[in-house]
Amino acid sequence: MRTQRERMLAGDLYMAGGPELRTMINRSRRLIDEFNHSTFDERSKRVEIINELFGKTGENVYIERPFRCDYGSHITVGKNFYANFECIMLDIASITIGNNVMFGPRVGVYTAGHPIDHEVRISGLEFGTPITIGDNVWVGASTVINPGVTIGNNVVIGSGSVVTRNIPDNVVAVGNPCRVLRTITEEDKKYWTDLKEAYSEEMKD
Repeated sequence: MRTQRERMLAGDLYMAGGPELRTMINRSRRLIDEFNHSTFDERSKRVEIINELFGKTGENVYIERPFRCDYGSHITVGKNFYANFECIMLDIASITIGNNVMFGPRVGVYTAGHPIDHEVRISGLEFGTPITIGDNVWVGASTVINPGVTIGNNVVIGSGSVVTRNIPDNVVAVGNPCRVLRTITEEDKKYWTDLKEAYSEEMKD
């Protein structure tokens, strides 16, 4: 017979609150409390806590306080990850985030799901579906990323979006539900590269 955690990670119905999951939750709560109550000057301590809390982290990972997650151990982030204030990640299933990803304030990444039928739902059974975010992604403030979603590489998600379906590579996507607004073009690259070069020239003076 599979454990409740094994069922949870397989995406099947499971019952939260058993001994194994409770032990994991207690661990994450202690680490998150320590993280959120750290002082402004304790940056290195916060980095150490995130490295311990998450399943895997790349180099240069920084998360602003306050932060919340369920287990932490089901979260993988690549290098150069930044999350602004009030980020929430419900990692009932795996959350996999690539390199060079930035979150605005109040971004929610939610793998957890609940049965539509009320009798099954109130019995306490629930399930989770993994979320994947590619490389070089910017997620705007107050965006909600729903269970089972994959966001491609080089994507910008507009603020306030509710992402309910997969988003392909190289696009700007916005709205509720989130839809592709347009492709990111070579003209975009040139425009922003020119602005960066002008900035660099001004800073030489």
